[in-house]
Amino acid sequence: MLDISLLFYPLIGAVAGYLAGLMGVGGGLIIVPSLWFLWGLWGWDSPWLMQLALGTSLTTIIFTSISSIVAHHRRRGVRWPIVGVMAPGLVIGVWLGDYLAILVSQAFLVQFFCLFCVVVAIKMLIGWKLATGDAKPSRSLLGGTSCIIGVVSALVGIGGGTMTVPTLRLCGIDMKQAVGTSAACGFPIALGGAIGAIYTGLQLDELPASTLGLIHLPAAFGIISASVFFAPMGARMAHRLSAVALQRIFAIVLLLVAVKMWFNT
Repeated sequence: MLDISLLFYPLIGAVAGYLAGLMGVGGGLIIVPSLWFLWGLWGWDSPWLMQLALGTSLTTIIFTSISSIVAHHRRRGVRWPIVGVMAPGLVIGVWLGDYLAILVSQAFLVQFFCLFCVVVAIKMLIGWKLATGDAKPSRSLLGGTSCIIGVVSALVGIGGGTMTVPTLRLCGIDMKQAVGTSAACGFPIALGGAIGAIYTGLQLDELPASTLGLIHLPAAFGIISASVFFAPMGARMAHRLSAVALQRIFAIVLLLVAVKMWFNT
């Protein structure tokens, strides 16, 4: 008999994939709290639930980023030289973040995630005065920030878009190219994060069934099955309309999720 709970995973993937393609941000910020809430609601008892949600989220972003990258590349929305400069630092950073994630408590990770959500939401609501026009960003700036982006991405289970897009905009990169380049940067973050999650998770006990390290396989497969179809839809829509109103709605929802998670810790 089909486990009805498995139907929730594709639904999460559809929403996360569309938002990731549309704004270059939001995929992991939907997946992580959704999994954390669901598993808690279902009574799963493990000290590693938040870490499991982070590892699963990063795994799904591997496939979401591929479909999103293809859509953005076809519209010349990816600055590949920038991706090449940032990729090594992103991978090193995400491996460091994976290691840090098992050294801290689950409560700390939840609270760190909540604070990160609040910062992102405020940024979306009030905006930043960013550079305009086209520019060639400094290699030293990109190299220095990429490692930080990787560490934080691993600790909150995202592809880094919430930090990569503003960084590129501050460097004067066009918004559409910033979103596309951010999606491409999400691939090394996600791949490195998934490898790190498997390695660190294989050393842990008290994990739920159907896991590979810190990756819950049914959740990963269910989310991927929907997100790979919805991410290109979001990417196509990103080239047709302004996402300001949607970003503000998403920011409000993000604030509510952060408050709920904080008091449920």
